[in-house]
Amino acid sequence: MPVEITWWGHATCTIEDAHTRVITDPLFARRLAHLRRRRGALPPPSARNADVALVSHLHADHLHVPSLALLAPHTHLLVPRGARRAVPALRRLSHLRVSEVTPGDVLTAGGLVVRVVPARHDGRRLPLGRHRSPALGYVLEGEARTYFAGDTGLFDAMAEVVGPVDVALLPVGGWGPYLGEEHLDAARAAEALARLGARNAVPVHYGTYWPIGMDAVRPHEFHSPGDEFVRRAAERAPGVPVHRLGHGESVRLGVPR
Repeated sequence: MPVEITWWGHATCTIEDAHTRVITDPLFARRLAHLRRRRGALPPPSARNADVALVSHLHADHLHVPSLALLAPHTHLLVPRGARRAVPALRRLSHLRVSEVTPGDVLTAGGLVVRVVPARHDGRRLPLGRHRSPALGYVLEGEARTYFAGDTGLFDAMAEVVGPVDVALLPVGGWGPYLGEEHLDAARAAEALARLGARNAVPVHYGTYWPIGMDAVRPHEFHSPGDEFVRRAAERAPGVPVHRLGHGESVRLGVPR
């Protein structure tokens, strides 16, 4: 059975593998504070149906409580350790089964083994969060090994802790015109791909949300990261297919071991 990946925009993807349905960093909002969705329709109601939901860190564009509230009852929600202390509204999501996790944890979810891996990113709930929680990535092991990086910069142990993977979902941009080193732009994402030795790549986290009133500020940073990643990946990881999806598009990958 192949793995199927659908990109809904930003860091929200559905991954189907081993008869298990996973959604990453669910975000179903047209507007979030100063951000407006500028490209792609909102995920359809069917996207809310998942066996497992993964949250990579506490920033509101990744842990969005109103979106989590729309998930189907009994969804197993994985959040960083300390999330319920930092975001008390999570405690109201009584229809979900919430587990706090930290790097090194290994869980079974349906037909998948879920490995929790570190990310290099500020894990606090911004702008006023004083409680620290780890930023996370996840490796899903079923018929394929799929790495969801969340938000991260490059870090020395990335290849070691993530391990060989068949598919890497890598952030290649952001929601604003300036990215710090705790993010991957197209060039750093291509370097990550080369380090990981992944067999396939899917670029995410770009071309969806942009600050209101900043449409004319460095618009290439909104439009170009996907194509730029394809170009950079061809240089740094030649021969690795890059599946550049449009919003709502899917790719099915047969990845025999």
